[in-house]
Amino acid sequence: QVQLAESGGGLVQAGGSLGLSCEASGRTLSSFTVGWFRQAPGKEREFVAAISRSGRTTNYADSVKGRFAISRDNAKKTVSLQMNSLKPEDTAVYYCAAASLFEIANERARYDLWGQGTQVTVSS
Repeated sequence: QVQLAESGGGLVQAGGSLGLSCEASGRTLSSFTVGWFRQAPGKEREFVAAISRSGRTTNYADSVKGRFAISRDNAKKTVSLQMNSLKPEDTAVYYCAAASLFEIANERARYDLWGQGTQVTVSS
C-alpha cells in the first residue's frame, strides 16, 4: 500500500516561488503516474500537472504552463512541483495523487491514491 504526503506549502508574495514535494511511503512510486491537483475555496479540485512513470512525459494545465515544473526521483520516491511567478489565483490546497496507469492522465477520477494536501497562499 502506498501512502502519499505533501510538503512545502506556505505563504509567498505574488511573483515569488515555492517548491512542493510529494513523498511516498510503502511501495515505490516508480510504477505510478503522479499528478498534482489543487482546490481553492468554493471551487472544484482541478488538474495542475502530471508526470509519467519514467518522468519523460509531462503535462500541465494551461493556467500554470511556463510557470510550474513537475519532476520525479523514483529512487527517492518523490515527485516535486516547482512553482514560479506565483499569482494570487494560485492560492489553493495542493494535492499529490498517484494512478496505476501506463499513460499520463489529467482527469481527477483516474487517480486513486491521494495525499492530505498542503496549503499554498499567494498574497498580492
